[in-house]
Amino acid sequence: MASHPRCPSPVAVIGAGSWGTALAQALARAGRTVVLWGRDHDRIGEIRERGENSRYLPGIRLDHRIRPTAAPKELEEAELALLAVPAQTLRSVVRTLRDAMPETVVICAKGLERASGKRLSAVVAEELPEVRVAILSGPSFAAEVAAGKPTALTLAAERLEAAQALARALASPTLRLYPSDDPVGVEIAAALKNVVAIAAGVVMGRALGENARAALITRGLAEMARLAVRLGGRAETLSGLAGLGDLLLTATSLTSRNTRFGFALGRAGRAAALAQEELAEGRWSAGAAVRLARNHGVDMPIAEAVARVVEEGLPVEVAIRRLLERPAAERE
Repeated sequence: MASHPRCPSPVAVIGAGSWGTALAQALARAGRTVVLWGRDHDRIGEIRERGENSRYLPGIRLDHRIRPTAAPKELEEAELALLAVPAQTLRSVVRTLRDAMPETVVICAKGLERASGKRLSAVVAEELPEVRVAILSGPSFAAEVAAGKPTALTLAAERLEAAQALARALASPTLRLYPSDDPVGVEIAAALKNVVAIAAGVVMGRALGENARAALITRGLAEMARLAVRLGGRAETLSGLAGLGDLLLTATSLTSRNTRFGFALGRAGRAAALAQEELAEGRWSAGAAVRLARNHGVDMPIAEAVARVVEEGLPVEVAIRRLLERPAAERE
């Protein structure tokens, strides 16, 4: 095994769901001691006893360097923390753990805060104004990361040197991290690819064909790029791992919760979809994305269609017809 930077302090992973557990496993595989924090005492006790997160990653034996805990105090010794909780609970979690948080946090959630429409980095900055914030995103199914299958992600910070240092500290033999100094582009891509994936799932559920899905994904990427650039991000970021890479993975596979949610919308209707896929982050971010886009004068018809179906109950067939009736732009 290749050598990797070692630090005496452990890394904290906050969130013991599938993504948090997978990240903890990848870090431990690289030789890091990991404090895996979750708020459910019973579930943490079960993970500690069994050495396995049987609810989210059944069959994967956790590395002995992972220390599951529900005690905030155990986070105090960590040099940095990875925030792997759902986007809509991020604010409450960091507020709860404020006194135990290290000076550097890496946001691993993907979405926009529904109530405020803010990017997750802004949420963390409001709750933890003294910490340094980075963003980790890219094409990654948790089960594959946990199993040690090769994965490449983007790690973004305001300063490239900071992103490079974090990438070196968190990389493992099978987890390759590319540093970026475009956190805005990476964060917007992370949030909006879930919304486009819902629309792609609808196309699959309605059996509209591969042509339609390819067109929708392409136009969805254009929407993502327009908003990212308007907010100060860079267009090339949307062509990389955090943009095109993550969108392709998410919007073409029913392994994705968001694509499954869209598939259920198209196949079984809104009520069934809402009941089946509570954890599909795009359902919460769609409306926030549309409001953010409107505030900045950006046209996002696909995101708006998803938001109207999910939040307002617009029939799927009406949303599809309206998209198809839109006049084509004079240029792509």
